[in-house]
Amino acid sequence: MQTIASTRRQFLKQATTLAFSAAALPALAPASALGRAGKVAPGSRIAVGCIGVGPQGQGDMGNFLNQKDAQVVAVCDVMQGHLEQARDRVNQHYKNKDCATFTDYRELLARKDIDAVLIATPDHWHVLTAIAAVRAGKDIYLEKPMGLNLTEDWALRKEVHRHKRVFQFGTQQRSSRIFRLACALVRNGCIGKLKHINVWAPASAPGGSTQVVPVPPGLDFDFWLGPAPARPHTQDLVGGPGAKKSWWYVRDLAVGFIAGWGIHPLDIAAWGAGDLLSGPVEVDGRGTFHAEGICDTATAWNVNMKFGSGVTMRFEGAPNHPNPEAPSCDIWEHEQEWKKRYRRITDHGTAFEGTDGWVHVDRSGINLQPENLIDQSEDAFKVQLTRSPDHTRNFLDCVRSRAQTVCPIDESVQSDALCHLSEIALHFNRKLVWDPKKECFPGDEEANLRLLSRKMRGPWKL
Repeated sequence: MQTIASTRRQFLKQATTLAFSAAALPALAPASALGRAGKVAPGSRIAVGCIGVGPQGQGDMGNFLNQKDAQVVAVCDVMQGHLEQARDRVNQHYKNKDCATFTDYRELLARKDIDAVLIATPDHWHVLTAIAAVRAGKDIYLEKPMGLNLTEDWALRKEVHRHKRVFQFGTQQRSSRIFRLACALVRNGCIGKLKHINVWAPASAPGGSTQVVPVPPGLDFDFWLGPAPARPHTQDLVGGPGAKKSWWYVRDLAVGFIAGWGIHPLDIAAWGAGDLLSGPVEVDGRGTFHAEGICDTATAWNVNMKFGSGVTMRFEGAPNHPNPEAPSCDIWEHEQEWKKRYRRITDHGTAFEGTDGWVHVDRSGINLQPENLIDQSEDAFKVQLTRSPDHTRNFLDCVRSRAQTVCPIDESVQSDALCHLSEIALHFNRKLVWDPKKECFPGDEEANLRLLSRKMRGPWKL
């Protein structure tokens, strides 16, 4: 006979995926009729607009389509193919032709009947679009990472608080039971006193074609660039059918995977450590950069942090599609050591080391030492973490209740800051000290300039 404990073990050791079932949808009530003093009336449907409907955006959009108390009413993209595909998918789902299309996000945000927006644009557009949405009175679900620098993060945080909007960050691992359990075990002292955290994630890929090619039909490339510096349209830069989407690894357009992927395991590190990651932070690191191609973000890194609490953290980048023509192979420094210690690893993960044991978690499951920690009941924990059954569901529930989401703005900025501190450290061959209260490197003008190093191309500005 199967026991409850063994059932729990089987469940928690398997990857957790989001499952939805389509349901019949009632008629849409416009937001103007909902008494929208910052709150959607009970029983009314939440009108959603989607800005950026490429592959990631449409994946997120599908999660909204399958929520019976929400309706996607408009989509926006500067690539005609993505726009038409998203519109057709929405109309097919609702069996009508009501979905509005926009190529300028400002026109979508001007609609008074939209309560909330999903923002899944390329990274360099995230904060500008999100600030405009907040100022237009919309609640926002923002894909990760946040800004191209911490100045952008702080600007968005200020506007979210000023306009009292609901914010959900696209760090969906917080809505997975195994990640929540891992963090809850740490926060409740089940591995003793937390001493160290190991974090790793896929790094940026090298290369990227420098061949200038015509802008594909249906793409407004100048608007796609927006606040980023002007540049020629090169092969595979933007993405699309058969393209490799190299903008992910170009510093003018992104921070690279040190944030684009790294935000996921770093956010779990921050959630599990809690206040232990507050206080002054000493940080140093080194990274690998390749000169060939347009991709210029780190293809490997090793960053070390020491927090005021005494907790230390090591953050490493795992090789991502290494270029066989590169002059040297990127190295994941502690791969074999961690594989042996944690019994198995993938190309991403967070591992908490305590005085009495450890917890290692990634999207394929959870490892524990001692193993009987798997039998701990979350209900008995003194420290209770927010339980989100699903990331989109949590966001919509908070749009109604005005409660904080599982990924509220302040915690999201804190996690995103770990990415930026890591990236900044790669460019200095010395130790840096970060003051999280003053949000600066005290007395270090050179390092502080890195916080302001991204200038937007006119007429765009924060």
